[in-house]
Amino acid sequence: MEASSHRYFIIHKPYKMVSQFVSPDNVRLLGDLDFDFPEGTHAIGRLDNDSEGLLILTTNKKVTRLLFEDTVPHKRTYLVKGKHIIPPEKVKMLNEGVAIRTGVHEEYLTRPCEAEIVERPLNLTVREGDFEDHPHTWLRISLTEGKFHQVRKMMLAIGHRCQRLIRTSIEDLQLGDMKAGEVRELPEEEFFNRLNIKNYR
Repeated sequence: MEASSHRYFIIHKPYKMVSQFVSPDNVRLLGDLDFDFPEGTHAIGRLDNDSEGLLILTTNKKVTRLLFEDTVPHKRTYLVKGKHIIPPEKVKMLNEGVAIRTGVHEEYLTRPCEAEIVERPLNLTVREGDFEDHPHTWLRISLTEGKFHQVRKMMLAIGHRCQRLIRTSIEDLQLGDMKAGEVRELPEEEFFNRLNIKNYR
């Protein structure tokens, strides 16, 4: 079989960087990373400016459709720092589904997900203004849908503002021990195997 000319990358997107190469605004861009990405590289499943963690970049335009429009949903997992102490009954609400605002007069009931209280990750870098001494709760949340700012809206729905959001995995693609700003290139077969996408050619 002919080898693909496409290239596949995962990065640890830093805090305060947008998931794009071009912007009319004065913001940090993916092109500011210390890596020479090939022409046509774009981000898949973007993270907002204030979010961190695993981000996919590729030159293959089909990946968005294969990952997000597949009949089989693909799981994404996040570490979430919520303001104040979150009681178990609020976590149960997340697991069962909560109503979030998706438009001016529109609400959406999220599908059941996997949410649990976890310890603060030991290797996590403390950011300026994190206020670690203020009451807070760390959660691990895994879900298979991705409405606009969904995790942040889910946290607001249970009355706890999201203070930090880190995507740790998409299916079997793991952030692992990657440092903020680090880039890794993956072979095509390994990339799709880790995403549990079979028919990618």
